[in-house]
Amino acid sequence: MLKSFRYPEYIIFLLLLAVACLPAKRLIAQNELQYVGELGVSVGGAQYFGDLNTRGALNTPKPAVGIYYRKYLNDYVGVRAHGRFMQLGYSDVYNKNEFENRRNLSFNTNLWELSLQGDFNFFRFEPGSLYERFSPYLTGGASIFYFDPYAYLNGVKYYLQPMRTEGQGTAMYPDRKPYSLVSYAWLIGGGFKYNLSSKVNVGLEALYRFTQTDYLDDVSTTYAGMAVFPTLANGQPSVAAQLQDRSGAKGAPIGVMGRQRGNSRDKDQYLTIELTISILFTAYHCKF
Repeated sequence: MLKSFRYPEYIIFLLLLAVACLPAKRLIAQNELQYVGELGVSVGGAQYFGDLNTRGALNTPKPAVGIYYRKYLNDYVGVRAHGRFMQLGYSDVYNKNEFENRRNLSFNTNLWELSLQGDFNFFRFEPGSLYERFSPYLTGGASIFYFDPYAYLNGVKYYLQPMRTEGQGTAMYPDRKPYSLVSYAWLIGGGFKYNLSSKVNVGLEALYRFTQTDYLDDVSTTYAGMAVFPTLANGQPSVAAQLQDRSGAKGAPIGVMGRQRGNSRDKDQYLTIELTISILFTAYHCKF
């Protein structure tokens, strides 16, 4: 008889234990695994457009590498911070235009860039799913970058900004200020991305920059003229004088004071085309 009275106590205990477990089970059911972002690298090429490459030729691509983090806001929109290192350069030897070829200018530069971009997917992009794992996308934003153009003369490398090749900062050209080596650009581009696995995305992206400097190539306005550059003690022209007008290597010099050297109305631009690969990050989010 005593044992029969204990069975209801066991039943009540088991019921209370089950009720206590229900909120925990419900809470687990309401936690959902979501993709929150990705950390990746980009590798590709960079092409300059400006006073030396006026026809938009894609004939001198140089290396570009980068690292980025993209934060997912939803399945269609993300924001990205992207740091890049690249090289840009061009030479008048590639130009068929008679004046540009005779001008005989050239430059190279290393460029460091940090951009903030917004990405918009055309299709729903859901890594890990069977169907929503590919999408073309648009991207746009702004960047800040550092550059420092240089050229070679008789095999020696010279940085061009300190040479003031267009008379910047001289008494004869008080309105021409030395240009800054830091500038910014507006970015627009697009690409394709594909979710290779639950942890990896790959993609291809083209990104165009409209910079706010006309001196990526150290060329912008008119020739300053030889009078701006004092001759050396031995009577020979200075390095700056030789770098401001290099047409003498192809005939009679054309760099007379006031003659067009570049086009100051248009800013310089550049393009990158990159392959991307990234590692995905996940987190649990409560879904109520």
